[in-house]
Amino acid sequence: MRKERLLISACLLGANCKYSGGSNRLPEEVLVALHERYFLLPVCPETAGGLGVPRTASERRGERVVSRTGADVTAAYRAGAQVACRLCERFRCRSALLKERSPSCGCGSIYDGSFTGTLIKGNGVAAEALLARGVAIFGESEIEKLL
Repeated sequence: MRKERLLISACLLGANCKYSGGSNRLPEEVLVALHERYFLLPVCPETAGGLGVPRTASERRGERVVSRTGADVTAAYRAGAQVACRLCERFRCRSALLKERSPSCGCGSIYDGSFTGTLIKGNGVAAEALLARGVAIFGESEIEKLL
């Protein structure tokens, strides 16, 4: 039986691609359960878009993404979103498990761009692009919906 393909934020698998240089690795039992059901396709849209690790924290401000230092990094976020979309298209992924609150992968809520920790309704750049292409997106707090 062929496993369904699931795009997944690489940091959730333990890749040290988080802006701070760390990861957001899910518990081992969750990773095992996901792997039993899905063929996992990891992607970090931020590094795929050309941003390094570590990097300055960034947040969405409307259609733009800006770093804490004020640099406009929108182009890198859009480029990474396109990589994620191409992966989903190439491997026929219908769903994605993404890192919540991220300016690229956030699903449902993201930081407001003030760098004060304030959350607002919205999606990250990659999450938005995936949704526009019909990919169902889930944050890590919604894993039970995938299992």
